Amino acid sequence: QVQLVESGGGLVQAGGSLRLSCAASGTISSINSISAMGWYRQPPGKQRELVAAIRSGGSTNYAEAVEGRFTISRDNAKNTVLLQMNSLKPEDTGVYYCYAVQYNQVTDTNYQSWGQGTQVTVSS
Repeated sequence: QVQLVESGGGLVQAGGSLRLSCAASGTISSINSISAMGWYRQPPGKQRELVAAIRSGGSTNYAEAVEGRFTISRDNAKNTVLLQMNSLKPEDTGVYYCYAVQYNQVTDTNYQSWGQGTQVTVSS
């Protein structure tokens, strides 16, 4: 499994932008590689929900609520995923959690890791 460290959260006015970063560290190799990374968020008093995901091949998925406003990207060589958030709305407020799925070819096993979360607050 890997350790994930998020950064870039903070307080921003509605309509503003933030960029979240998530860096993976630990045992990562060609036989123990990260197949996907992404972001979930948990608004206050609500369930955690998927925001965006990106696979190692570059394909992406976005929650309908953020489509067209958020962009996820990944640097596979650096094992880092970015989430560019534009046109932020108050309903985007929540704790954002980075995740990574790691596949070990030797054991044929998938592992999922989570970051500790970073707070994003959008004020009106």
